[in-house]
Amino acid sequence: MKNIFSFFAILTLFSSCGSQNNVVDEKLETIVVSPPISDTDARPKLVVGIVVDQMRYDYLTRFNAKFGEGGFKRMIKEGFNCKNNHFNYVPTYTGPGHASIYTGTTPKYHGIIGNNFYDKEIKEMVYCAQDDNVNSVGTANKAGKMSPNRMQTTTFGDENRLFTQMQGKTIGVALKDRGAILPAGHTANAAYWFHGQDEGAWITSTFYMNTLPKWVTDFNASTRAESYLKEWNTLYDISTYTESGSDENNFEGGFKGKETATFPYDLKALSKENRGYDILKATPYGNSLTTDFAIAAIKGEQLGKDDITDVLAVSYSSTDYVGHNFGVNSKEIEDTYIRLDKDLERLFNYLDETVGKGEYTVFLTADHGAVDVPSYLQSVNVPAGYVDYKDRKEKFNTFLNTTYGTKDLVENISNDQIFLDRAKVKSLGLNLIDVQNAIAMEQLTYKNVSKVYTATAMSATSFTTGIEALLQNGFNQKRSGDVILVNDTAFIAYGRTGSTHGSGLNYDTHVPLLFFGKGIKHGETLNKTMIPDIAPTISAMLGVSFPNGATGEPLSFILE
Repeated sequence: MKNIFSFFAILTLFSSCGSQNNVVDEKLETIVVSPPISDTDARPKLVVGIVVDQMRYDYLTRFNAKFGEGGFKRMIKEGFNCKNNHFNYVPTYTGPGHASIYTGTTPKYHGIIGNNFYDKEIKEMVYCAQDDNVNSVGTANKAGKMSPNRMQTTTFGDENRLFTQMQGKTIGVALKDRGAILPAGHTANAAYWFHGQDEGAWITSTFYMNTLPKWVTDFNASTRAESYLKEWNTLYDISTYTESGSDENNFEGGFKGKETATFPYDLKALSKENRGYDILKATPYGNSLTTDFAIAAIKGEQLGKDDITDVLAVSYSSTDYVGHNFGVNSKEIEDTYIRLDKDLERLFNYLDETVGKGEYTVFLTADHGAVDVPSYLQSVNVPAGYVDYKDRKEKFNTFLNTTYGTKDLVENISNDQIFLDRAKVKSLGLNLIDVQNAIAMEQLTYKNVSKVYTATAMSATSFTTGIEALLQNGFNQKRSGDVILVNDTAFIAYGRTGSTHGSGLNYDTHVPLLFFGKGIKHGETLNKTMIPDIAPTISAMLGVSFPNGATGEPLSFILE
């Protein structure tokens, strides 16, 4: 309609000129009026953000020979591969990762400094998506009492909603609540996560709605979740899984009720001792269920059906559960990625059919990587090991009592941070900076502590390189602790089986970043890119404001 108005305005202008200057009206017949290209023509109808929980970059290359042509390889062959993509902050956990990807900034600004973290105002641990002011929808369980209330900045989905006068939809989907909620942002139409146990249902909270839409209740009423309680065996002959370690080893956790962490796994039988439907989370079938639900969301919400851009945030959580349980070198992790590749192909094919080839844009990344199981690394003579927090705590308490006459100076120790009781420090007539420095020097003498920094140093010094810069990008003045600890390389506080994450080392920071679809060039780069660059890049492509706290830069070289 806008183009028609422009056409008549031009006709009126020329007619007016003709009557005033005796210009022959017939000349208008020779003028070709081309309608201007609408901004909406350049925008995708749907942006799909995919976060693969705990995906190291080398999974792309290590399992490449086992992937088909329609999943990871399609993204690489048709899109753009940022091969040197990293997190630029510590800690590399799920909550901060998802928040940083979609807000375009780091915990320093968005405030999600951990999955669980100590709240200095209320003096207790809190969960990053916890919200006691909302209620569960879809279950009577408190698992639905969640919202993005602790995230302090907007996402690119929020900015798209504001730009389109709330007409563009935003939906978040993940097995983990934080994997759905934080990416979807504050203005989302919905975020859905999976409540397992004896229900096996997708739920939400009253932050978004008071009742589930019919398409969600229909999905929950189906036997989809139950259908995955079946045997989990390798998709291909296990002897061909040469990209991972032996199936039976001493470095894997496994499931309760099964003596060895070896294929096959009877999930229906094992579910009785492994929290019912929750067992699906630690298998590739959790990713398949997520894909099923994402496709149902596209259909149920009619995403990508008009010229107003919608956003779908999908997080594949099962890769993280499998990694934590079995480790990054396991047959189980290899099979999980082979099967995820097929789920991606299924999702892309559905998008081709319903939204249209070339009408949607996808990016894929991870919220963090993971370390090889330290006990495995030790077995092959790589320096690695486990932190003894009990011994460290005993020595620290002795130091506090000897130096200050009390251990009550410390309120909390979590996420490798020490929180001081500042009122207590003041009441004892102590200087806060002196106490921070003394504790830092003491901690540095402990086994497997590599580096220690104070909150004062984080606030007063500008670091540009090294672990110091990563720590500073993860340091939030109001939420972070007084002393920050860095453990030795590949030393973790974890059991002797399975993998974990959280450090600023390459095994945790180096993750994939793939773009493909509308507006994306084909190519690759080894130039370093950062996680906070993703949201500004999508915002620039959409022509919307950057998220309000964004510190990343648009990756202009990937955009057409």
